[in-house]
Amino acid sequence: MTAIERLWADFELPIKDALHYAGGRSYDVALDAAAPRGFTVLAPFDLDELRESDPSWVSSVDGLAAVDLGEKGLLWGGEGSYGSEGFLARLTVDRALMWAMFFTESNPFDRIRLSRNVAAFGSTSGFEISVDIDDPRCGVRRR
Repeated sequence: MTAIERLWADFELPIKDALHYAGGRSYDVALDAAAPRGFTVLAPFDLDELRESDPSWVSSVDGLAAVDLGEKGLLWGGEGSYGSEGFLARLTVDRALMWAMFFTESNPFDRIRLSRNVAAFGSTSGFEISVDIDDPRCGVRRR
């Protein structure tokens, strides 16, 4: 089990603007209203190394919006422990993590619109993040 899967088992994510895949890959991300997707994927980082430096630097997450994908799982968006945090995630049918993205300053994500394989997650502060639900690192354009 990877570090992110262990955290997700307790509905926790690291307090860091980041994209995490269940298989263990993690990337820094930045909110960017001018970017076509509303965010930019930056450099990869080692989550295990980050956790060693401060294992308590996590936020509990709670869902506010969901889209059932049937046999393909679930999209879920919501809030962290602090008012400014938001997260988006894709889960399997069994609710295991496929990927999750966390933002410290987005505010909670409370809306999800799905068009084919592109989901637009909207936050309470007006941020909109568009992702390819199969791989959030892939480029998509907002409408």
